[in-house]
Amino acid sequence: HRRDRQASLDGVPVLVAGRPGGWTAVVGIPLEAAPGSLELELRAEGEPPRRLPVAVGPVRYAEQRLKVAPGKVDLSPTDLARHERERLRSAEIVATWSALDPGSLRMLQPVPGRRSGSFGLRRVFNDQPRKPHGGMDIAAPTGTPVVAAAAGKVIDTGDYFFNGNTVWIDHGRGLLTMYCHLSSIAVKAGDTVEAGARIGAVGATGRVTGPHLHWSVMLNRTMVDPALFLAGGG
Repeated sequence: HRRDRQASLDGVPVLVAGRPGGWTAVVGIPLEAAPGSLELELRAEGEPPRRLPVAVGPVRYAEQRLKVAPGKVDLSPTDLARHERERLRSAEIVATWSALDPGSLRMLQPVPGRRSGSFGLRRVFNDQPRKPHGGMDIAAPTGTPVVAAAAGKVIDTGDYFFNGNTVWIDHGRGLLTMYCHLSSIAVKAGDTVEAGARIGAVGATGRVTGPHLHWSVMLNRTMVDPALFLAGGG
């Protein structure tokens, strides 16, 4: 009996779905990846490793300029130390890899509302450039229920300097979702949730200009466009 195929990109495991004769590797490509080619390493029991090229094409994203409180851009030493602790904690969460089976890659929109096409948006806060936006913003009033986009296990909740009240859910094999700026959190780490289960409510915590949900989807430790997982796409 041959085990499932395994794949990795730069040493990071990649989600592989399907069955013998129909395997599919679902690869997250970092926003900062340069156009060209990446190599995916494929392994299966009883077979030598193989390398498969993955073409990376150029994509141009828009830019947005925002004004926020100065303390959310030029951090005080105390806030900077807090952010560094949270950055290290987030890196551990992002590296989560479990044997859970994600099943379908289709997801629910976590909250009703207008979806912005903000993934990859180059944001400039108070005239200072920052990293591209790694998720989807959904406009909704404070208190609107937020639900799990897919079944999984809650792996972290907390109050983060930039992201505000946040929930992370592991859906299996490197597929994670993150829900930010919540006014309240209705789950705790270790909880198992079904798709559509309430996990919190929309808020304006963290660095925001108004109430909304920031929703991110991650594959192999890489933020990818959530619109790709919604029925009908972007």
